Formats: sequence, C-alpha cells, structure tokens
Amino acid sequence: MAQRWLDEEQQRTWRAWLTAAELLPRALDAQLQRDAGITHAAYVVLAMLSEAPGRSRRMSDLARRANQTQSRLSHTVARLEERGWVRRERSAEDGRGNVAVLTDAGWGVVRSVAPGHVDAVRTALFDPLTEEQARVLGEALEAVVEALDPDHVLRLDPSGG
Repeated sequence: MAQRWLDEEQQRTWRAWLTAAELLPRALDAQLQRDAGITHAAYVVLAMLSEAPGRSRRMSDLARRANQTQSRLSHTVARLEERGWVRRERSAEDGRGNVAVLTDAGWGVVRSVAPGHVDAVRTALFDPLTEEQARVLGEALEAVVEALDPDHVLRLDPSGG
C-alpha cells in the first residue's frame, strides 16, 4: 500500500494547527501570569472546582477534567494549597479518595481573573474569525474530538457535569 502524504492544503492546515496549539496556550499563560501569577493549567483547576457542586471534586475526576496526570495535578494542587486557594480533604462519601476543595480565597481569585481570561480567549481565538469561521472551527474541532475519543472517556463534559 502506497504512503498517503498530506496534500498542500492539508499540510498548510496541519502547520497552522501546530502553530496555534503552541501560541494560544502561551498567550493565555501570559495573561494569567500577569493578572494572577498562575499558569493556565492552575487556572483550569480553579475553574473546574468553581463549577463543581460544593466547589469540590475528587482528585481523579479533577485530573481528567483539567487534562492533567494524577502526578501533575498533585503538584498543581500543592501550589494552589500554598496560596490558600485550594485544600485537600478525604472524601466524605467513602473516606478513601481525596477531594480538592476551592476555598473562599480561591473563589475570589476565579471571580477576579475570569473576566480577563475570557477577554484573552476572545482576543486570541474568536476576534480574528468571522462568525461563520468560528462556527466551522467549532464543528471541525468537535469532529476531531469525536474521532479521538469515540467512547467519550477522555474529553471534558462541556456542561461541567
């Protein structure tokens, strides 16, 4: 079977994706470092906790939702604990698992940083696009995610549930 190479348009799209995948997180990290002294990965942890009932999640669930390994999440949560924004507790359900809880101070950080973060996302991702381009991009990314995760076990639940 002959190798199927990317055609010129596919190659252009692939390279644009690689560049965007590098530059977008860099832009979001810069905004969050400037506004709160945290990384985008740490902000995602805070945001996932802020959206949870009781502002708490099991560490295993939080790792999946924040797209971090258990080890990386443990380090991220430790840094957030040092700042008083998160605390860890034993699960009240079974006493075995650990739960990360967003503190009132952490909730304050999320509320103060979120507007600037939304502006940074809008500026970096949506402002350069027409409404039609944004719609098509969303549909295209959903199709890629579906192909990569057909059983829906790796992806975040957009509803936060």
